[in-house]
Amino acid sequence: MGRPRNDFVDRLQYVGLRIVHMMMHCWPIEANLRLAEFIGDFVYLIDRRHRLRAQQNIRLSFPHFSAERVDRLARESVRQMFMLFVEVLFTVRLVHINTFTKYVRLGDFKKSLELLMNHRGLIMITGHHGNWEILGYVMAVLGFPTVSVARPLDNKYVNEWLLGVRERKGQRIIDKKGATTIVTETLDAKGTVGFIADQDAGKKGLFVDFFGRKASTYKSIGLLAMEYQVPVVIGYAERVNAKFTFKIGSSDIIYPEDWKNEEQPLQYITQRYTKAIETFVRDAPGQYLWVHRRWKTRPKGETAEKYD
Repeated sequence: MGRPRNDFVDRLQYVGLRIVHMMMHCWPIEANLRLAEFIGDFVYLIDRRHRLRAQQNIRLSFPHFSAERVDRLARESVRQMFMLFVEVLFTVRLVHINTFTKYVRLGDFKKSLELLMNHRGLIMITGHHGNWEILGYVMAVLGFPTVSVARPLDNKYVNEWLLGVRERKGQRIIDKKGATTIVTETLDAKGTVGFIADQDAGKKGLFVDFFGRKASTYKSIGLLAMEYQVPVVIGYAERVNAKFTFKIGSSDIIYPEDWKNEEQPLQYITQRYTKAIETFVRDAPGQYLWVHRRWKTRPKGETAEKYD
């Protein structure tokens, strides 16, 4: 159980964030993104723990990269976190049904849209790459609301405010704790549910290959796909030229017939969607959240990786 939070400090943080939000809108989005990059560079220099973690994850995932390239990608990855914060606050203001084509380019997404229009139930997943938040938001703007499972922020006031921002167009975001009922009700109703599928699942997870190393991965996505016999779309939203412009696409679609004759269908589904996430991360490795501890849990008998 975590330490009890200080309500006064939480309220103060909330008020401070709202003031910052108000000030940010005095300048165009491009100026805010450049400031976010500057802050990201500063944090990268002073936050030794996360800098080393990002460098280690990149170095082990791309052993052929030079030290200079590893450092550059780690720095870029830290920048992405602050850029994401800015983008979330500007998304509602800028992205509408009549403006989204100015900011969003649809890549290989035709088959995914056809599945959404069929209304036969669908699981959409992505990873901590690019702007993963805008993916569900754009789907809602286009008239395809989703139920997305996410971990709430620790500050309840900030969490409620940002949920309001993220859910403005119809996307519903639910706490992953106790989400089972809502997720199953949505799939029963032939709706769409979304997950971020590249988080460490702990000792009870299923180990699959991710960048050449075993990574503990949640079983729930594969189990839901098997139970409801619905396709799994692996999507991404990649930044274009470090601007408020994104390319949205899907790197793979897993259909029920694909795992029908597999001896271990759960292993097959989990490994395949993990590989699909790896595919779009390889296309733009600097946009991945390398600071998170994706390989924290190790299989039995394997020495735990040290995170500084």
